Amino acid sequence: MSRARFHLAFPVTDLEEARNFFCGLLGCTEGRSASRWVDFDFFGHQLSAHLRPSTDSVGTNDVDGDKVPVRHFGLILPFDEWHALKETLQAKGAEFIIEPKVRFEGEAGEQGTMFVQGPSGNALEFKAFQDQSRIFAT
Repeated sequence: MSRARFHLAFPVTDLEEARNFFCGLLGCTEGRSASRWVDFDFFGHQLSAHLRPSTDSVGTNDVDGDKVPVRHFGLILPFDEWHALKETLQAKGAEFIIEPKVRFEGEAGEQGTMFVQGPSGNALEFKAFQDQSRIFAT
């Protein structure tokens, strides 16, 4: 049975320090990573540690061609629920930070993703995987 999983991205100053804490101390496993971010399996939920560039006051990292806000949170939905939410948001005229799209196409981490801005400037990401067992695949 599929279930929504929590996703939280947060800024860090050192990825190795984050790896040591989440994997070494807490026993999380590492998922996908790049030079500026790393995903952790946090008891079935997805945490993403992003380096916060000191020269970027907004705090974004390049992820598959998009400027992703370093600090964001959201849900990993079943794919059909993601599509339904995308259609609802589009019908209601939502302003997207990052338009709905498929990211990492053809790779282990292929996912539907979209970002909207909530109250007070908070960035929310809604994502979905065709196969939820691939959420932490590298």
